[in-house]
Amino acid sequence: MYVASKFPKHNSLSGWVAMLAQRKPAPLLSSVVSVDVAIIGAGFAGLSAARRLSQLDPTLKVAVLEAGVVGEGATGRNSGFIIDLPHEVSSEDFGDTSTERARRDIFLYRTAIGLATDMADEFGWGREVLDRCGRYSVAISAKGDEHIRSYARQLDGLGEAHRILDGDQIHEVTGCPMYTSGLFMPGTVMVQPAAYIRAVADGLRAPVSVYENTPVQRFEKTGNTWQLKTPQGTVSAGKIILANNGHAESFGLFKGTLLHVFTYASLSEPFDPRRLSGQRDWAATPALPMGTTVRRISSEQGDRLLIRSRYSYHAGLEISERHIRAAGRVHDQKFATRFAGLPDVQMQYLWGGPMALTVNSVPVFGEVENGLYAAIACNGLGASKSTAAGIAAAENVLGLDSRMVQILSGYEQPKKLPPQPLLSIGAKANLRLREWRAGRE
Repeated sequence: MYVASKFPKHNSLSGWVAMLAQRKPAPLLSSVVSVDVAIIGAGFAGLSAARRLSQLDPTLKVAVLEAGVVGEGATGRNSGFIIDLPHEVSSEDFGDTSTERARRDIFLYRTAIGLATDMADEFGWGREVLDRCGRYSVAISAKGDEHIRSYARQLDGLGEAHRILDGDQIHEVTGCPMYTSGLFMPGTVMVQPAAYIRAVADGLRAPVSVYENTPVQRFEKTGNTWQLKTPQGTVSAGKIILANNGHAESFGLFKGTLLHVFTYASLSEPFDPRRLSGQRDWAATPALPMGTTVRRISSEQGDRLLIRSRYSYHAGLEISERHIRAAGRVHDQKFATRFAGLPDVQMQYLWGGPMALTVNSVPVFGEVENGLYAAIACNGLGASKSTAAGIAAAENVLGLDSRMVQILSGYEQPKKLPPQPLLSIGAKANLRLREWRAGRE
């Protein structure tokens, strides 16, 4: 028997959720149901798995069990980049092995994008949900400039489309005079993550059912069937997909394997778009890892700017108001230096969101025991990697030996973490070191 020791807790409101009308959740589970597959978690991985299962076998009965309201958990705290290229193709030992790894990652990410864009076409989503706009990588230092040039050389070697921009050109895009160079990559898809994940959930049709406000309290194997207990109902399932990322550990699984790291973002109040030059919708990741991500989002009410920066380690899967406020002070500084022409524009929303990592940066994927499958530990790039893991989990559950399954099953096993308190000391020091290396970026 696997019993939940805790459930997801969020003490901040995501700006993505705040910009939407209040959701009317799907009904919670209040009866006994029997299904072929139960999915724990309605985020990128869980809903992608449900979508893929319905594509492969429209007769399958599937129950997606979400502890809270769809879009208000970790997925709705994502920055919305469904990227098609690895963040760090360039490395000192880049060679045949790294090229092979990059092509494998690109296949995973583009399969994820294909699932998302197919739904956008099918359901007629607008750009406010999914935008095929590409992304920029931006630099504000000589070190960042060199990284962009190095990255561009690797993309040349892979035959991937891109365009380098000098300081004036990236200024024309962003309205930010600080950026010294940029790199445009056209394949990234941007989503409003809360709107996107709501739309995915609402696009699923019977015999797939989504239950919100339905935390799984425990599950156990009885004969050939899994029994999942929720506060007001029970699910009998032939198979289970764990798509609840770090909270899989709350059931006692993967102890000593998962690193729980929170990222933080701020979203500004709306401002008159005439006050900032450049394009009204763009998205930029930093040239150096652990730097500052920026998005500009347009709407009829005005434009907003998103700043994402800061990382912190929390073994207990919870953060406090103190951590959120500390990140907010950093965001305010980042905003002020990049957009000095908007001194009176304040940040309206500030939030944190969790991600699960492994020490050797591999996912936790595959059949944990008979009929129990995992699709967790995205190691960052959650929209891309978690979507890909959900697709592959669906194919794995149905016994398909697809390329997606082969890739995700082909990673080495996650390495065990050091014991506490060495783990906390090392994790926090490593994050600070990486942020220090990112510098002004």
